[in-house]
Amino acid sequence: MSRLTHFDQRRRRVRSAIARNSGGRPRLSVHRSSQHIYAQIIDDTNGVTLAAASTLEKDVRGTTGATTGAAAAVGKRLAERAKAAGVSAVVFDRGGFLFHGRVKALAEGAREGGLEF
Repeated sequence: MSRLTHFDQRRRRVRSAIARNSGGRPRLSVHRSSQHIYAQIIDDTNGVTLAAASTLEKDVRGTTGATTGAAAAVGKRLAERAKAAGVSAVVFDRGGFLFHGRVKALAEGAREGGLEF
């Protein structure tokens, strides 16, 4: 059996805490790369993605990149799509990333857009 890296251990710890405390709410999952940020709202009971947004979308691809402003815009766009899908409350899954910088900006943008978590 291979050893887990610190990042994988943290991701596993975060996911297990979310599973215990979700209360049936969908999960807002975040992935951050060096150039882009991705977010999606996942219904784990049915295994379905309800809404998604990222900096790779055609309307923002050339203008934004790995900035907190771009992450906040992704959060707002995701909140709009979630409301259209009928989702108002989620559980935030930072995916092993620390809650600061772009991850925090995305969360604050989603809150401004009307998501509760």
